Amino acid sequence: MDNQHLLSEKKASVLLLTLNRPDSLNAFSSEMITGLTKAFRQADQDEDIKAIVLSGAGRSFSAGGDVKTMGQAGPAEIYEHIGKLNECILSIKAASKPVIAAVHGFAAGAGFNLALACDLIIAADDSRFAMSFSQVGLISDGGGSFFLPRLIGPHLAKEFFFTAEAIPADRLLQMGIVSRIVPGTELREEALAVAEKLASGPVKAYGMMKKLIDGAHASTLEGVLEQERLIQTMMAGTEDHLEGIAAFKEKRKPQFQGK
Repeated sequence: MDNQHLLSEKKASVLLLTLNRPDSLNAFSSEMITGLTKAFRQADQDEDIKAIVLSGAGRSFSAGGDVKTMGQAGPAEIYEHIGKLNECILSIKAASKPVIAAVHGFAAGAGFNLALACDLIIAADDSRFAMSFSQVGLISDGGGSFFLPRLIGPHLAKEFFFTAEAIPADRLLQMGIVSRIVPGTELREEALAVAEKLASGPVKAYGMMKKLIDGAHASTLEGVLEQERLIQTMMAGTEDHLEGIAAFKEKRKPQFQGK
């Protein structure tokens, strides 16, 4: 899956993806975005991969759009580039396995939105997050207008977008955006440990949980209840459910296979 701007490494059942443009704070390139989309789609089809960690090389997670190249493209090229970004975000949301963003340094603009597309955000204690689009006279792309208001409400989301303020990780932890904060030197180790724990769990059930939770905002209580009923009926016939029952009765740790 590797290309010049995206590195991949597999550790047991965990796929580690690393944004690799450290000299530009991992600002997006077409190669990076298309590589991410391909990597997430392939990982979703690979039964040996059960969890994914996304991080950035160098000093930051990602600065989002590359300001150095802005102003050089015409409308058609911009439209096409954002279309590729949209495919990337959708490939993350469509992944049936847990996706963890391990954020250090800055997650700015669409880099922040890339992290928001993941299921969990584990942040270094010195990390900062900014919806920095207004600093260059732009609106959000990469799904920020969708993700952020649903997490913190429309009024506070507008403040984030209007001011482009760099928000420390501890404030986002209080808001429920960041899952946990660790010292920067422990970030990779912690993210991998969480991913390994999830990879040993009932991954098929995790995928269904993601589907229900991510779709609940567009449904009604009645709709969600019916979806739960249908999916639970299906899950009751899985190997993982039967293994969970057996392990409980035998007073041992379950050995889930994601089936």
